[in-house]
Amino acid sequence: MDYQQYEKECEKIRKENEKLLSEFEGWLYRKNLSKRTVDKHLRNIDFYINEYLLYEEPLEASFGTVKVGMFLGYWFIKKAMWASQSQIKENATSLKKFYLFMYEKGLIEWELYEAMVEEIKENMPEWLATMARYDDPTITDPKKIWFG
Repeated sequence: MDYQQYEKECEKIRKENEKLLSEFEGWLYRKNLSKRTVDKHLRNIDFYINEYLLYEEPLEASFGTVKVGMFLGYWFIKKAMWASQSQIKENATSLKKFYLFMYEKGLIEWELYEAMVEEIKENMPEWLATMARYDDPTITDPKKIWFG
């Protein structure tokens, strides 16, 4: 795919994502979450579906459940200047809420949601440890950051 085609596909997906984010916002409010909490989840999901999922190839939000591990365990740590252990946890929560919304809307299968939740649960300790190593100024060897 050439760059123009890539950009055209990304623009199409961004428009779809805009609608999804609007519907997700309503879904969050129906769960009686505060405006501050809703805004936080929307920011996190906007970054995930409009930056990360479009970074290398244009991927629709419905394909995102299988990309969460690489996002939380590597890409977010490396690319988001605001990355921290609490931000990783916060993003994991936002992703679980968003993909539950996607399931309830009929856009993903329950098995994909369940597998994503399990991956988050199993790998969170390692992702947090990686974040701590990444922030540790005494660790200068990238292999020690990413592979412990």
